[in-house]
Amino acid sequence: MEPALRLVLVLAALSGALAIGAGAFGAHGVGSEQARGWLQTGGTYQLIHAAAAVGAVLLARTGTPGAAWAAWLFVVGAGVFAGALYGLALGGPRPLGAVAPVGGLLMIGGWLLLAWAALRVR
Repeated sequence: MEPALRLVLVLAALSGALAIGAGAFGAHGVGSEQARGWLQTGGTYQLIHAAAAVGAVLLARTGTPGAAWAAWLFVVGAGVFAGALYGLALGGPRPLGAVAPVGGLLMIGGWLLLAWAALRVR
């Protein structure tokens, strides 16, 4: 496997593990409803996009153009989005919330790129 694909696969796996941890912490470790919601939302999006990145890596291994970039957009976008929400949940500054949409745009870009890549599969 190419080193770049291996790296995004490792990052996707770690992202999935972090998402489960954030969800569990949100369910059992915080008292604030708002913090709980941020952790659950971040964890949900991060977990979904970890799985999507794994799928995109598998598609990239077939030589499909754009699939590897989609995997990167999923991992980076989910990291930025969930990271901003996790930061807020842990007491970070409110302007951190303005970072979350950047991650959302990256994830949307990943889905659009994956759709384009799927159309190019032979």
